[in-house]
Amino acid sequence: MIKKASAKKIVDVEKDYSLNDVLLRGRVSQEPVEKVLPSGDKVVEFRLIVSRDKQAGVDTLDIGSWNAKSRRTALSLLPDEWVEISGSIHRRFWSSPTGLASRWQVEAVEISRI
Repeated sequence: MIKKASAKKIVDVEKDYSLNDVLLRGRVSQEPVEKVLPSGDKVVEFRLIVSRDKQAGVDTLDIGSWNAKSRRTALSLLPDEWVEISGSIHRRFWSSPTGLASRWQVEAVEISRI
């Protein structure tokens, strides 16, 4: 913990060591889909199949491409194509007919074919 002096008092400021940085390599499970949200924002979504380290089985992860460059790249991906994705994990919230809903998604900043 760091002590930080302000004009009138000393305030304790806890140092933040958190990091939200993801690097994934896997296969595209199916053709990516572009969506236009009610806000007008665009996103290209697809799923990535990744193997579990030292275990049998795979995981399928939801990927979202929000910036223009990653959306263009994502739209050109083909099923079963190998890619590397760097980005971060985000929890997305929205209103559904049954109330507030959420899901986890990897936000792809960079997408590269491998």
